[in-house]
Amino acid sequence: MLEAYIFATILCGFFGIILKKNLVMKIISMDVMSTGVIAYYVLIASRNGFFTPIVVNGENRAYADPVPQAVILTAIVIGFSIQAIMLVGVMKLARDNPTLESNEIEKNNTP
Repeated sequence: MLEAYIFATILCGFFGIILKKNLVMKIISMDVMSTGVIAYYVLIASRNGFFTPIVVNGENRAYADPVPQAVILTAIVIGFSIQAIMLVGVMKLARDNPTLESNEIEKNNTP
């Protein structure tokens, strides 16, 4: 059931990118979609029965792999930086155009 919610989140973001005309809404939709992808990766990486990879008294346990955690943190940071760069680009577009609708911007800038 959780997988269905995650896929619904990804699809909402995907269709938001395709169907929305406002550039800020496209950026928010991309962020929703990337959040869904990260949630799906966390869902796949989390398995029951594994322990935190901290060795205590030399016990032999099944330890969880810390690499997915590092990948997720990296994906979050990269997603945040891309979102910030896109918002700066939208701010620069807003100086020249009275609207942030993509079809209006294309109409104004077509020779």
